[in-house]
Amino acid sequence: MTDPAISSDAPLPRRDEDDRTTINELKAVVARFVDERNWHEFHNPKNLVMSLAIETAELMEHFQWRTPDESLVIMDDPEQAHAVGEEVADCLAYLLAIASKLDIDLSTTLRAKMVRNAVKYPVPPKSEPTEP
Repeated sequence: MTDPAISSDAPLPRRDEDDRTTINELKAVVARFVDERNWHEFHNPKNLVMSLAIETAELMEHFQWRTPDESLVIMDDPEQAHAVGEEVADCLAYLLAIASKLDIDLSTTLRAKMVRNAVKYPVPPKSEPTEP
């Protein structure tokens, strides 16, 4: 049975869905999509990482020739907002698939990485602007 949440004509979820959805629930949505299509043979780490790079490039295309200021308001255009959202969703789906395939606990890994980043990039004194 196909999940209505992944139907191409399903209405977009409410904007507060992130507050109630877990990472594991999203991983399950992606896994069910792959299962229903019997795509397991194609979903190896190499192919998934390559697909993520392709989807990331597709997301980049929406910003490629925009100024930084234009990029800040891209979501004000409903058509662009939809297209950008779809590309972000594609990227997220591949990240979730990679994490599942490689048994990466995203919450633990992200928190640990942010701790390492905080050590590497300490908060500057208030008077000093910094660049990333």
